[in-house]
Amino acid sequence: MNRFAALLDRLAYEPRRNGKIRLIADYLKHTPDPERGWALAALTGALSFRNAKPGLIRQLISERTDPVLFALSYDYVGDLSETVALMWPAPHGRNDTEPPPLSAIVHAFTHMGRAEMPAVLAGLLDRLDETGRWALLKLITGGLRIGVSARLAKTAVAALGELTPDDIELVWPGLSPPYEALFAWAEGHGARPETDDPAPFRPVMLSHPVEDADFAALDPAAFRAEWKWDGIRVQAVRAPGADGRHVTRLYSRTGEDISGAFPDLAEALAFDGAVDGELLVLREGRVQSFNVLQQRLNRKAVTPKMLGEFPAHIRAYDLLAEKGEDLRELPFDARRARLEALVAAHPEAGRLDLSPLVPFASWEELAAARADPAAHGAQSEAEAVEGVMLKRADSFYLPGRPKGPWWKWKRDPHSVDAVLMYAQRGHGKRSSYYSDYTFGVWTEAGELVPVGKAYFGFTDAELIEIDRFVRRHTVNRFGPVREVVHTPTEGLVLEVAFEGLARSTRHRSGLAMRFPRIARLRWDKPPGEADRLETLERMIGDEGHAPRRASGVLGKGRSPAQGA
Repeated sequence: MNRFAALLDRLAYEPRRNGKIRLIADYLKHTPDPERGWALAALTGALSFRNAKPGLIRQLISERTDPVLFALSYDYVGDLSETVALMWPAPHGRNDTEPPPLSAIVHAFTHMGRAEMPAVLAGLLDRLDETGRWALLKLITGGLRIGVSARLAKTAVAALGELTPDDIELVWPGLSPPYEALFAWAEGHGARPETDDPAPFRPVMLSHPVEDADFAALDPAAFRAEWKWDGIRVQAVRAPGADGRHVTRLYSRTGEDISGAFPDLAEALAFDGAVDGELLVLREGRVQSFNVLQQRLNRKAVTPKMLGEFPAHIRAYDLLAEKGEDLRELPFDARRARLEALVAAHPEAGRLDLSPLVPFASWEELAAARADPAAHGAQSEAEAVEGVMLKRADSFYLPGRPKGPWWKWKRDPHSVDAVLMYAQRGHGKRSSYYSDYTFGVWTEAGELVPVGKAYFGFTDAELIEIDRFVRRHTVNRFGPVREVVHTPTEGLVLEVAFEGLARSTRHRSGLAMRFPRIARLRWDKPPGEADRLETLERMIGDEGHAPRRASGVLGKGRSPAQGA
């Protein structure tokens, strides 16, 4: 455990990507199995301990320290694991007992009952030093926050031999900790790991946002365009199992099996292969808003009424496998032709259709289609179009986010001018700043009502400016939240960008924003000139959600990456 704790500590202070890869690779090279496998599982987010809750950690520390002192310390530090690690009282006398290895800790917390957890956790915290306590708490709560992505950890595995990160990605979905076969393959003394799962998840290919400057280097004739639909990316896989019966699974883009939440869709699929597409709710032949789709997401139980009111649907983008044949190394045009034939042969009772290609001869022509999908083939479904996808005709289906083959060109977001009302301290690196902001707009009666909350979109320099404003203009405190001055003549106006609006009974304004972020600070604008609630009300259509804004032509308007 001490070696793993030291690794996490060094990773937390290493700012360079290549430096992090070297640290992880060195640890994996010099740490035996299965210890290194469990460390890799922790770094890639493959571990979870259902009985290790933050509330238990708070309870243990409150029994050993002054609650007020802990609350003040936690507010200042901003990280629960770090605060507890520093404040945990060391036992009297010297403890020479070596802490258990990482594998033993993982096994214990995986199989331990809730009643046993407090005593075991407290005993481990007594035996560890500050760094070890911090690492243990980070491990069991699942939030390492050390600047290491799953991709970066897999890159370090590839560095053990002559493999590439993509090689690791391709076999990863079929693996489970402690990954002994993976390490043997990476180090050159074992065969490539193979899965016996008849319906495995395949790593998803992602795109990069396209900027205006990118178009100069892109040839329109080399690309195909298709609509980017406002749902969630899924992978539908169906194949015969060992007993001859077909196995059907729906995966999220991260590989989570979500079949149980969509039994109606899983039962309707009849093809043999793996389809990459968008999960939508389709009623009367029309794509519904993301707000409607949310009624089906993250549900533990699905009622017959829900199945009838919110029928799930897949709009297919790509075909990754068919009848046991892996198609990912075929060019996009070839995969597209196979996909069109498969969808035509399997209408799946209206639960599967094809995402149409968008014809264009120049970037200006595609910009016009992006700005007005209804006039370019999307018709009544234009409100569900987020933008367009650009895919090279000769592109293979590669895992991760390779730059060049695929681009996304989203439509411009909505934006309003709102007034800052409340601010709350952040966590981690932002624990010293008020960085979580609630903002509002004016009603006809001259009252300011909250319409959203955002904690990103600004630069570090702007964060310091807003934090300074909050500290100097606080008029009230509600626990960790500060209310700032917000009158028609005094306050801070924020230009807020957002993807859409929906009616909500949970918010006093009656509206909820989707993906709000701060686009810029309007120091020049008096709060009294911020937008009105009726402005947002006018954005709400008959379906109870805001239609997508038509953006300008190529070279005008904010780029998709700005303000995000």
